Amino acid sequence: QVQLVESGGGLVQAGGSLRLSCAASGRSFSNYAVAWFRQAPGKEQEFVAAITGIFPNTYYAGSVKGRFTISIDNGKNTLYLQMSSLKPEDTAVYYCAATWASKVTIINYRVQGSYDYWGQGTQVTVSS
Repeated sequence: QVQLVESGGGLVQAGGSLRLSCAASGRSFSNYAVAWFRQAPGKEQEFVAAITGIFPNTYYAGSVKGRFTISIDNGKNTLYLQMSSLKPEDTAVYYCAATWASKVTIINYRVQGSYDYWGQGTQVTVSS
């Protein structure tokens, strides 16, 4: 069982930056695929970014590519999402997710159901 706890959300002006953190309880993210998803008010949850594979590959949604960076610090058992050049449309609750690396491939990394462990979410609000 993996427990994930997000932090780092808040209110920021358009063009600003935030870094989200996702701490894993008692274990590192080695051998896990990890991802960030988000859900805006009135909208379905959507994929943001992922790190997958035994030899890790990173993937981004087109809407955040070039602005967001996903990374892992295994020494701190923490997953990050560095967000820059934020836009009002980035406003959402952001969730981190994880599962065994062998369960996630290039085919299903965008699918919420591929991930077994989820954090509670952290609110990001971008004002115009």
